[in-house]
Amino acid sequence: MKPTPHGFAIVSAIFLLVILAALGAFMVTMSSTQHLTSAQDLQGSRAYRAARAGIEWAAAKLSADSSACPAASTTLDDGDGSPPVDLEDFTVVVTCAMNSHSEGSASPNIFWITSTASSGGAVGGIGYTERQLSAFIEF
Repeated sequence: MKPTPHGFAIVSAIFLLVILAALGAFMVTMSSTQHLTSAQDLQGSRAYRAARAGIEWAAAKLSADSSACPAASTTLDDGDGSPPVDLEDFTVVVTCAMNSHSEGSASPNIFWITSTASSGGAVGGIGYTERQLSAFIEF
């Protein structure tokens, strides 16, 4: 009569459990990474739209008065007494530089507008998002 190898089945079962546990941990890590990446993508799109709102705000200010740059601003207020534009948790900084030149009898002003939208704490943090847009406008 031959002895039956009971120890081999236990080793196989433990090996199989370790492999399945590692596979489960990998799947949880991948799922967490995917959720974080999706959230960061959404925040990046929101930051782009907030920076775009800053460019449009400056263009509206310039269309009302194209003799000088609007004052640098972090609140997109139109100056009519209504509340400023609500950009939720984004801070938008709009800056402008003006350059005048002559073209024959015309003297147009060229404005270089930069709008930077940021959110999420300090640079380098996992939740930090920033987008910057620039535009030339000639009047």
